Amino acid sequence: MLTQTPDAAVKRGRTGAQPSRSLGRKLQRPGAFFALPAAALLAIFFTFPLLSSLWQSFFATSGGVSTFVGLDQYARLFKDPLIAKSLGNAGLILIIQVPLMIGLALGLAYLLNQAWLRFSSGFRLLTFLPAVTTLVAYAVVFRVMLATDGGAINQMIGLVGIAPVDWLNNEVWARVALIGAITWRWTGYNMVIILAGLQAIPAELYEAARIDGAGRWQIFTKVVIPQLRPVLIFTTITSTIGALQLFDENYILTGGGPSDATLTPVLYLYKVGFQHFDFGYASAIAWLLVILTAIVSIIQFRLMREKP
Repeated sequence: MLTQTPDAAVKRGRTGAQPSRSLGRKLQRPGAFFALPAAALLAIFFTFPLLSSLWQSFFATSGGVSTFVGLDQYARLFKDPLIAKSLGNAGLILIIQVPLMIGLALGLAYLLNQAWLRFSSGFRLLTFLPAVTTLVAYAVVFRVMLATDGGAINQMIGLVGIAPVDWLNNEVWARVALIGAITWRWTGYNMVIILAGLQAIPAELYEAARIDGAGRWQIFTKVVIPQLRPVLIFTTITSTIGALQLFDENYILTGGGPSDATLTPVLYLYKVGFQHFDFGYASAIAWLLVILTAIVSIIQFRLMREKP
């Protein structure tokens, strides 16, 4: 019977392991090769513009000549009254519209998840349809519907004796119209996400709650809401980011007016950069918005995360 020395066994183990490592490296090469186009596109269309905008925010352009001004563009942000106005408008929309939309989405999702509801698939489709319409198209439709003279909304409320409302030229009603349009557009999108979270809740939890004598409201507050916490965090944070980045709706509906009542940071950035061609200051506004979005998202995540 042949015996194998320890040195031979170690040598054999090394030579036996070598092919597997070489095979692993060979298998990784095609993956890196296929990922290269995506990485190149990400670098060209995301990383480079991002770094370029940061670099441009340190320059001011006058007479076609760019001059390095350091942090002057960021200092200018604190002296610009329109920055404060646009941030206040975005904050007002965030405080009112996001809770309203998430509440409606949660209620619709809970209703459509009931087994007794007939034609639930059709109702889901109808609720989600606004989310697949283009932003420009639906904003134009809302602008026509909200017209002071001859608009469909004023005609409808006129049937019950209410005087026409100047929806788009009054500061208060312009904000109401904007919030209503955004809520109509995005409620169905959030509803689908919350509905998926509802359907992932195990049926055993409902049965255990009923056995313990819990009613519908107790099941909703003690079972459904805790189980939906991660989904609600996700939808709230994404809706918050959308509110801070609002541009299409208020640009088409009101152009930021009246009296800058619907001016948002992104719309102001657009006006500074592409109407006044002050790209350095526009880049500073963009980075301010990035920082604020990150701060608000972190705060929301910490407030809504599950307590240990």
